[in-house]
Amino acid sequence: MSLPPTDEPAPAVADADAQPAGRQRWSIMRRVVGGIVLLLVVLWLVLYITKGRFLKHPFERTVGALTNRQVSVAGDFQLFFDPVAIKFYAEGIRIANPSWATKPMLFAADRIDTRISPWSLIFGKRRLYWLDLTNGAVDLEWNAAHTTNSWTFDDKKGGKPLDFPSIDRATVTGTTVRYLDSRLKLLADLKIDDIQSADATIGHAVGLTGEGIVRSTPFTLTAKLLSPDATVARGQNKLTLTAYAAHNRIDVAGTLPTIADIENVPLQVRATGRNLAELLRIIGVVIPQTRTYALHAQLVQSGTDYRFTRMAGTFGDSDLSGKFTVSNIEPRTHVAAELATRTLDIVDVAPFIGYNPDIVAAQGTVAAAAATGAAPARLLPDTALPVDDMGNFDANVHWTVGTVRSRNVPISNIDVTVALKDRELQISPLTFAMSRGNVAADIMIDAQRRPAHNDYDIRLAPTPMGRLLAGFGVVESGTTGTIHGRIRLSGDGDSMHAWLANANGRMAFVMPAGSLSARNVQLSELDIGVFAQRMFQHQLKEPVALNCGLVAFTARNGAAAADPIIIDTAKNVITGRGGFNLGTEAMDLAFRADGKKFSLFSGQSPVGLKGYFAKPSLDVLSPQLVARAGSALGLALIATPPAAILAFVDVGDAKAAACGPILSAATAGAQRTTKGKPRDDVGNGTPSTTGGKRKKFLGIF
Repeated sequence: MSLPPTDEPAPAVADADAQPAGRQRWSIMRRVVGGIVLLLVVLWLVLYITKGRFLKHPFERTVGALTNRQVSVAGDFQLFFDPVAIKFYAEGIRIANPSWATKPMLFAADRIDTRISPWSLIFGKRRLYWLDLTNGAVDLEWNAAHTTNSWTFDDKKGGKPLDFPSIDRATVTGTTVRYLDSRLKLLADLKIDDIQSADATIGHAVGLTGEGIVRSTPFTLTAKLLSPDATVARGQNKLTLTAYAAHNRIDVAGTLPTIADIENVPLQVRATGRNLAELLRIIGVVIPQTRTYALHAQLVQSGTDYRFTRMAGTFGDSDLSGKFTVSNIEPRTHVAAELATRTLDIVDVAPFIGYNPDIVAAQGTVAAAAATGAAPARLLPDTALPVDDMGNFDANVHWTVGTVRSRNVPISNIDVTVALKDRELQISPLTFAMSRGNVAADIMIDAQRRPAHNDYDIRLAPTPMGRLLAGFGVVESGTTGTIHGRIRLSGDGDSMHAWLANANGRMAFVMPAGSLSARNVQLSELDIGVFAQRMFQHQLKEPVALNCGLVAFTARNGAAAADPIIIDTAKNVITGRGGFNLGTEAMDLAFRADGKKFSLFSGQSPVGLKGYFAKPSLDVLSPQLVARAGSALGLALIATPPAAILAFVDVGDAKAAACGPILSAATAGAQRTTKGKPRDDVGNGTPSTTGGKRKKFLGIF
């Protein structure tokens, strides 16, 4: 008989079987955990008993594989939990540098004994309970491309900033650090003072001393960590540093986020020394020499840029402020600057011409020129351009100057832009105000050519002569005349003297109608009769009318000839012949004044200006004047003494000048009389004398 179907549950035997299975799994888990704990205890016990010395070679292999460096321990080695902190002890430990480094070892120490928090290894917040380091040596280097460093163990990640763990207690003795930076071209060897700390407290400043080389310049330095307690706790790092290099002192102070990280950190920098050029030459930047200087600024380093802002200070007797940035970009450093000076002493301008300012201040320009190698009694310096150094950097500099402190010529409102790129120096535009007139210049120096090629274009806007020449004894009162001109010269040479010695071009200064002090005009005309008359009548300051005037020279291979010199006044026509040599600095000029009206006791003979730029001489007793004196003596003997006066009478036959060619700065050949006839008394652009025969002026033409 079959039984009917039923939906009743299965017998309870299945539940009985499931419960032993659950208990079995739990039992297994307890056994596994217990086994692991037992194993850990056994391992801990083994490590504690053996001090983990048997792990020395596995440690060397494992750490070496993880860091891609060779790791070795020459002496005793211990690695175990004591009791829960990881104790690491090694004698003669060595960690190698990468193959590209200049030194074989990244880290070496006679002994290192430390306790490490295991949790800090898991969570990345590295902490040492204590550190005892003896005779540690660290070598920190950047590779040649500055893309990675020796303390970054994975080249693919690039160069990481140097970081340190927090340390509760430390005893550090005999530690040295070597740092090599390919970008800065810096090598430093440092020795750190011994450190003893407890409970994360050092309690006093930690110092270091060192020496090194930056861009081939040796230096020494001392530094102090003013907040070592904050440093070991990975807090703020207040640092002061003083370095000495090439007669300069540099002081740096700031607060760093980590002990070796200055990226985007404001640092206060102060520099003092005998010559600012010596300081900047350290980084390959060339400027003219200066006298003693003292500058302070805020420095922020960002990538390859080192920005100096809020700069202020002095050089010589001048002030300087502004900002500049040094970018260490291969193959050349680049400098960008915005500078301002309220008062610039004229002595501090001397280096821009090639003089040593200290010699100028103490002994004058002649001695300063001699110090550059110039011949005796010369003015033009022979200081060579630093052509090799000019190829090391590019520059864009804008500089403004309020006033130039000068006894003779008042200069103000200087505005100059300087650009240097691949040995091509452009000083343009250069503008300044001089005696209520304006000067504009464009200067080009191409040092890619050897020797360098120089082009100078200097333009003088109409300027009152009274104030312009006031420093030379000219009376401004009663002088309304102005002067304007242009100098265009080009030549080849690596110094001012060298390129002027073969310069070609033209120099012209035009004087439109105006009035001049009687004292100045009569002295230049040597009209003895009128000058004496006015002297006795106390009329020296009575103005004399100036119709027009032109003083121009044409330079050929350094020899400049009058082309022409002609000044037309109400009473006289002044002309000049001769010239000067920019190479030898010799001068041989002759001036004469012909009266338009009858004048008694007029010299009527050339007055010579001879000698050299540094030592000119005035030749008043010319042969013509001596001949007149002889004639006067003969007349006095043959006739009567009053007849001698006839030898000094000017009949007043001078031909008035046409002002058109003069005011247009035309050459001698284009000059005319007021009747339109060519002038025969201004030469043809070469130094010559009367009679149509050319005179050899001091052998310079």
